[in-house]
Amino acid sequence: MSKPSDIRVVATALYFLPVRTRVPLKFGTETVTEVMCARVRVRVAGANGETAEGWGETPLSTTWVWPSALSISQRAQALRDFCVELARAWAAFKGRGHPMEIGHDFQAQVLPDMLARANAARGIDAEPMPWLAALVCCSAFDIAVHDAFGCLVRRPVYKTYNAEYMNRDLEAYLEDSPEASFAGKFPENYLSIDPPMKLPAWHLVGGLDLIDRDELKGDEPNDGYPVLLPDWIRVDGLTCLKVKLRGTHASWDYDRMVRVGEIAIEQDVKWLSADFNCTVTDPSYVNDILDRLRLEHARIFDMLLYVEQPFPYDLEKHQIDVHSVSSRKPLFLDESAHDWRVVRLGRSLGWSGVALKTCKTQTGALLTACWAKAHGMQIMVQDLTNPMLAQIPHAALAAHVGTIMGVETNAMQFYPAASAAEAAVHPGLYSRRLGVVDLSSVRGPGFGYRLDEIERVLPSPAATYDR
Repeated sequence: MSKPSDIRVVATALYFLPVRTRVPLKFGTETVTEVMCARVRVRVAGANGETAEGWGETPLSTTWVWPSALSISQRAQALRDFCVELARAWAAFKGRGHPMEIGHDFQAQVLPDMLARANAARGIDAEPMPWLAALVCCSAFDIAVHDAFGCLVRRPVYKTYNAEYMNRDLEAYLEDSPEASFAGKFPENYLSIDPPMKLPAWHLVGGLDLIDRDELKGDEPNDGYPVLLPDWIRVDGLTCLKVKLRGTHASWDYDRMVRVGEIAIEQDVKWLSADFNCTVTDPSYVNDILDRLRLEHARIFDMLLYVEQPFPYDLEKHQIDVHSVSSRKPLFLDESAHDWRVVRLGRSLGWSGVALKTCKTQTGALLTACWAKAHGMQIMVQDLTNPMLAQIPHAALAAHVGTIMGVETNAMQFYPAASAAEAAVHPGLYSRRLGVVDLSSVRGPGFGYRLDEIERVLPSPAATYDR
């Protein structure tokens, strides 16, 4: 089967944009002070020879995709090298069709072998790059193909996830179950017909973030942005706080939840979430904290909307039964949720929700959302501290899939100046006012970037490939 709108990729260009944080971001056992963003341009050709360009971007968040004792510089270089190889592979890929089809086929037919070759080249004794890292590198290309398709057919890309443009229904990607059949269904069947233009914004309370005035040391940035948590809440009108925990120090984690919760109550914040970042190995660790909160701080416990990914992200290797945790609070997969098959396994182990990220590819996020929603799982869209162009598909995904509550968005906390060019065109997406982000400026074909209005000067490309 084919359609007149089918496309193929004919050229790629890859750019690296370095960004430094204004304050350190504590992530798991590591601290982030800078990140490299991969920005990708693809050119696609339609059946009649017409061409269009599309763009995608993602932060190569080394500590998130590849937790390791290896130096950050070693891992970061490996990610950049892999992106260069991806630019070559995407330009040479012969897949044709809708971006869902092209993206799925590339991830199934090309990406696993590419990762295996890259790891083999690292040497038999070298630590292999994880699949999650390969997905994040691939995501900028995948997003760009979706954007290019929308530009070619001159429609917002979310208006193309249907039978008019797609050759395959969801049954081609997702397995039916006694609870759900995907025959004759397309992503649009699981997306919001009238997505909201304003979304409640979740603020990240990192492990090194200052929450009380007595924590000030005098060397904090003086750049016009808040430093203390109460000031962030007041200035941005925040109503949702995501709290990063250690997962290895129960008393610290409990105290952190209590201290943040007390500030939240004082400031009229409505919701909290707890993120343990894959560092817990025993459900009793989480259960004990939750039970103690319920007993000693019932209001804080009631404000806790969900718990995010306490356990190791390699779900197939660490098949921990987590029903005891999800019986207390909704429990969301994040790092583990590589695709719908892993989410299916997670659901059987007791996970009740899934946190989507565009950095695992737009294609994969949509397929996972469809499977999860068909099986009654709750949805959240989590941030990878997305600046610049990466913020737009990220927020659009949250608006269209329908989340448990808004969207996590924290680039404005850690590197607000990085997005100045994009913020001039989309001010509501790069600042949080009255506790929300505003997508009303996003319009036009593809992801609605309005690139011709954004005065962003790019560096020389790190790689360019043309058929």
